[in-house]
Amino acid sequence: MRILIVNPPHLAIGSRIPKEQLPPLGLLAIGGPLIDDGHDVTLLDAEIGPMPISDVVNFVVAHNPQALLIGHSGSTSAHPIVSEITTKVRAILPHVVIVYGGVFPTYHYKEVLQSDPQINYIVRGEGEETARQLMRALSEETPVDLIPGIAFLRSGSLVETPPAPMIHDLDAYRVGWELIDHANYGYYGGMRAVVIQFSRGCPHKCNYCGQRGFWARWRYRNPQKLAQEIARLHREQGVVLFNLADENPTVNRAAWIEFCKAMIAENVPITIIGSTRADDIVRDADILHLYRKAGIERWLLGIENTDEDTLQKVRKGGTTRSDREAIRLLREHGILSLATWVADFEEVTDRDFFRSMRQLFSYDPDQIMALFVTPHRWTAYYREAQNRQVIQLDRRLWDYKHQVLKAKNMPPWRVMLWVKFIEVALQLRPAALWRSFMQPDRASRHGMRWFTRMGRRVWLHEWFRFFLDKRVTNGPTVREFWGQPQDHEEIPLLITPRVTSGLTKNARPADVTEATSNS
Repeated sequence: MRILIVNPPHLAIGSRIPKEQLPPLGLLAIGGPLIDDGHDVTLLDAEIGPMPISDVVNFVVAHNPQALLIGHSGSTSAHPIVSEITTKVRAILPHVVIVYGGVFPTYHYKEVLQSDPQINYIVRGEGEETARQLMRALSEETPVDLIPGIAFLRSGSLVETPPAPMIHDLDAYRVGWELIDHANYGYYGGMRAVVIQFSRGCPHKCNYCGQRGFWARWRYRNPQKLAQEIARLHREQGVVLFNLADENPTVNRAAWIEFCKAMIAENVPITIIGSTRADDIVRDADILHLYRKAGIERWLLGIENTDEDTLQKVRKGGTTRSDREAIRLLREHGILSLATWVADFEEVTDRDFFRSMRQLFSYDPDQIMALFVTPHRWTAYYREAQNRQVIQLDRRLWDYKHQVLKAKNMPPWRVMLWVKFIEVALQLRPAALWRSFMQPDRASRHGMRWFTRMGRRVWLHEWFRFFLDKRVTNGPTVREFWGQPQDHEEIPLLITPRVTSGLTKNARPADVTEATSNS
């Protein structure tokens, strides 16, 4: 079967910075198994450039695939772009099968199928095995009703099959690296780069997280095999920078130690950056030297907020004390800390912003990234925020980098001014400047200078966009804008169906079991 996989262009600032492009790991992970099944697979990464939508449509039409698979890691904010591309493709290629996957369509599949009838199938949850089974059924012209993890319309009626079983063996599906030209991808200052995954899922219960439920329980790859894959990509493709896509790769201390030791044994001069939890760093104080020897040069720490009460309300599970200690320990071992801070979980005032800035100064992170809370319908936080007013109706901007919720006590310009001022104040303080230009560790100097250069461009771009973007003053509530809360559906992959007979319209498994979330 001739299959075209498309990574659509996106409005996120990351897509607008030349020569700082990472490959779409999720789509490559779908492509590898499809190639192994004998399909003719091509990947169009329209993020490179990025490509105008008209050029994307022209490419798809010229390629004339039997099946078009489309999805994006920035799933919610990318959906309007996916809708536009697929509508235009359908008008020219009426017989192409269009399959859509990602976090947003996993949970919004009912609305998507109703509003975008040009889409034939939605893959819900992890896609490697589901896409494989779907493409096999379509190529062999066999029924798709028994394939778990899909949704589609039949004669105008919704058909949703039971959730797909969670993938336990992450090494059973290889990444289709041959679908990309590695020379097109660079990050962290032009280093040839890829995105990798050591693990999927997260055992923690942060109520705002839009990823935890999608990946379900925490699992990890064979540490030795992943280290070998990293070494091979370095030796054969010249990849130097590996960006971990994991939500929380260090959950299992023993497995993480094994991975670090495997990387040390491979003895390749590579850099690994990623994100983890502060309490894992504190837990691993005695082995952080292994982190550094394995190639870890920067960790993103989701501190989210500096207020202890707010952290408890959003169920972060950490403490301000562990956040501070993690930053100190990382610096002690030559690993940069990038702290993410979310500006508006609750109604904020000038005093709140000033207090947050003082606390962030006391945390002393190497780098800071400020975000805006973005409620997703499948999270518990959505239920708490459902009566707040929406000021940003353009769904393409629901990407954590734009203020989407109204602050009752201050206008958007003042919220933006505080957020951008805090970023500048943190990055221009004497300690940060010293680490950028004077500290003896060369890798850390590089990481600091790169972040400053990129941050300056992002900062200016975001102010420019702020004055161009349209906002409303008396918008709908979150619930009116997105619909009913669906946090009860947050973990679809924990439901493992026992399919014993054929499924029909609106089919549900007669007998389901819920797996436990051990880690």
